Amino acid sequence: MLSRRLVLTGIGATSVAALAPGAIMAAPIKPDNASALIVIDVQNCFLPGGSLAVKDGDQVVPIINRIAKGFANVVMTQDWHTADHVSFATSHSGKKPFETVDLPYGKQVLWPDHCVQGTEGASLSKDLAIPHAGLVIRKGFNKNVDSYSAFTEADGKTSTGLAAYLKARKVKRVFLAGLATDYCVAWSALDARKAGFETYVIEDACRGIDLQGSLAKAWADMTKAGVKRIKSDEIAV
Repeated sequence: MLSRRLVLTGIGATSVAALAPGAIMAAPIKPDNASALIVIDVQNCFLPGGSLAVKDGDQVVPIINRIAKGFANVVMTQDWHTADHVSFATSHSGKKPFETVDLPYGKQVLWPDHCVQGTEGASLSKDLAIPHAGLVIRKGFNKNVDSYSAFTEADGKTSTGLAAYLKARKVKRVFLAGLATDYCVAWSALDARKAGFETYVIEDACRGIDLQGSLAKAWADMTKAGVKRIKSDEIAV
């Protein structure tokens, strides 16, 4: 037979859990001056109707606009390709979009022409409302090298300068959102970890392409590298 003390102890523990759910739930993440939001490639070409549209890509915009209000440090990126970029299928005779070729820096997925410098398709979405963004960094402008990552071009050695920019501002942790989860977001997250940043990917503020299992692979690679997977409602804005 249970003792009265044990019964009361059990009731007390249950009551605490019921009355104070916050005690067993993770506290919201509060962005501080050492935090930065990096908004990846929310450009017209990647939105519905674009030449390389990511399914439901437009749905990330209101989420990004909401959470951006909580960050003092915001960086946005743009794919910014030449018209004859090496990543375009049209630059390779007989090749079709989504096929691959071997280039000096490794295997390259060939894409439909997209985000050509100075075109409307390369413009950031007009619905983004982040007037306090401190930097827009353009990547992929070298016609002979692709650049999924906001930090390093696809050759793995040419820096965009973003890591130095963030470190100069004493940023310690970065939060990534945008398009597409399994390419530019994932590559940016992996490079952020290599650069020493605590790194979060905001899952519902991203959308993926999922080309032949690329989305599951990207999440696995990010998890292995120590990237933290969160939802936007885990951020206190």
